[in-house]
Amino acid sequence: MEVPSRAASIGSGVKPEIGVTAMIVGLFFVWGFCTVMVDTLIPKLKGLFSLSYAEAMLSQFAFFLAYLVMSIPAGLLLARIGYLRSIVVGLAVMAVGCLLFTPAANVGLYPMFLVALFVLASGITLLQVAANPLIANLGSSQSSHMRLTLAQAFNSLGTTVGPWVGAAFILSAGVDLPGDPATLSADALAELRRQEASVVMVPFLSIATALGILAISFWLLRRKPGLPDVPHQVSGRAILAPLRHSRLALATLSIFLYVGAEVSIGSILTNYLMLPGTLGETAARAGKLVSLYWAGAMIGRFIGSVLLRKIEAASLLAFCAVGAATLAVVSSLSTGTLAAATIIAIGLFNSIMFPGIFSLGIEKLGDETPQGSALLCLAIVGGAVVPVITGLAADHFGLPAALLVPAICYVGIASFAILTRIGALDRADAHHTLPA
Repeated sequence: MEVPSRAASIGSGVKPEIGVTAMIVGLFFVWGFCTVMVDTLIPKLKGLFSLSYAEAMLSQFAFFLAYLVMSIPAGLLLARIGYLRSIVVGLAVMAVGCLLFTPAANVGLYPMFLVALFVLASGITLLQVAANPLIANLGSSQSSHMRLTLAQAFNSLGTTVGPWVGAAFILSAGVDLPGDPATLSADALAELRRQEASVVMVPFLSIATALGILAISFWLLRRKPGLPDVPHQVSGRAILAPLRHSRLALATLSIFLYVGAEVSIGSILTNYLMLPGTLGETAARAGKLVSLYWAGAMIGRFIGSVLLRKIEAASLLAFCAVGAATLAVVSSLSTGTLAAATIIAIGLFNSIMFPGIFSLGIEKLGDETPQGSALLCLAIVGGAVVPVITGLAADHFGLPAALLVPAICYVGIASFAILTRIGALDRADAHHTLPA
């Protein structure tokens, strides 16, 4: 039995005041900033603990594994307590994750960093499950693609600023341990690692403080009238029901592929730009150049929010996916400035992919929107799986060849966009619902 909405229902078209909308859009900046800090951590942890590329990618695995573990519980929590309370819980969990970097640095053990990353990502998961459908439904359904793309532009602003902050605090002293670790005793090596890991503490303690302030702000906002809320509570069994829709099922797979490809490129980019065959940059300089990759996504999302007023979302998604695949292949097969420029330019084509896939996936779900949002966020676990595959490819075939892994992902996304554009997925769903 459905429970009546506690406030305005999803898709009601209610427009809250600008200040409230700005706060919700600000959340996209926050989790973008926190997520991209992992890209800065990877080269530092790789050097700190003498890791292979595959081992270093376990950082992304631990981070994005949270989406697999926490998305369905987050969807159930969202259906029970609503958007704003879910956001408060998400911000609080994120703050706890940031605080855990302090004991991880003090102990100087790699698994402790993985635990901190998992907790941080668990909070981000809840934030995404709540904020993505909330911003999509703060107005008319016709403009949901544009609205979510614009909000995601601020997410990209966070991912653009993050590498600069991370490089300044974490990579400024380089990524390798000073001296020859092989000449040190086990105790001396452990102490050296603790000292080098201490650079991680300050930025994450600062982030934890900011998250706490945000959580309090949203808690005070929770009774604000005019905000949409979830239409009904759902059972654990019902959370998977929307997968019967072909469009949502393939959108879920596409989110898996997109996040996996985007994170893979962001994770290897610092090391890729440090290669003599690419730019041969220092760790700090290469880390700052990573911000150009994320800046491309930010610029593209602002442009995309305008283009989506005139261009059908699936068409623009197909164009961007094909463009990203082409750039990845070109970078893989080239060297020097061309290799660097083409891999960084992928960020521009990444721009509208997540909001495009997400909004296309949920736009016809109606009352099943909370479940659909949870499933799409669950698919972000692609950021755990694809980077490890990319890391294994880099260990065996080199970093340039490893770029073919995300290229294949982009081809899959283009396929979803084309099938949606020609209506094949909607026709398949209509056929399945015809009476026998």
